[in-house]
Amino acid sequence: MADVVSIKAEPRDRVGKGASRAARRSGYVPAVIYGDNKDPEAIQIPQNEVIRLINRGGFLSHTYEIDVSGKKSTVLPRDLQLHPVSDVPMHIDFLRLAKGATVVMSVPVRVVGEDVAPGLKRGGVINHTRHEIELEVPGDKIPEAVEVSVAELDINDAVKISNVTLPEGCKPTITDRDFTILAVVAPSGLKSAEAGAEAEAEAEDEGEEGGQD
Repeated sequence: MADVVSIKAEPRDRVGKGASRAARRSGYVPAVIYGDNKDPEAIQIPQNEVIRLINRGGFLSHTYEIDVSGKKSTVLPRDLQLHPVSDVPMHIDFLRLAKGATVVMSVPVRVVGEDVAPGLKRGGVINHTRHEIELEVPGDKIPEAVEVSVAELDINDAVKISNVTLPEGCKPTITDRDFTILAVVAPSGLKSAEAGAEAEAEAEDEGEEGGQD
């Protein structure tokens, strides 16, 4: 689970486009904290701090503790607006998390066991049906990834959601089917060779049958 990172922020007395532009000119990123049946709170965060957090990776899937003049809130970024040309952060929406709250997140799949997988040693390749899995997760324990092992997979073997041990407190949002996450498949070259061998064997069988008439 990712550690909760603390962010220092300042309150914003004014809201609206003009106030947001003024905040950005002063080196801040305007933001709002909402949710948990409380009034929205307009804040601003130093731009260099936001850029540092974004560059760490996984900004939208980490929980943060925002400190506004000593008042702390546990939040999850739900929307990040970037400038269309410069990619400079323009605005952030934070969801305020109540104690014990759960959120729906798309969690990346992390493949393990590739070095020992028999199917990969035979030349097979991993075909990803899903690079992410949508899960309902605890707001204070958001997993960085879901580990999926291919250590025992041979060619044409697959991993379904029922084969995966999910992090504690997490459950898939899709519950009506046992969906596939990935499979080990033969590469196109191997498939062509196998198809050619099968066709050749069938031709030989037909020739033998014809010779018996």
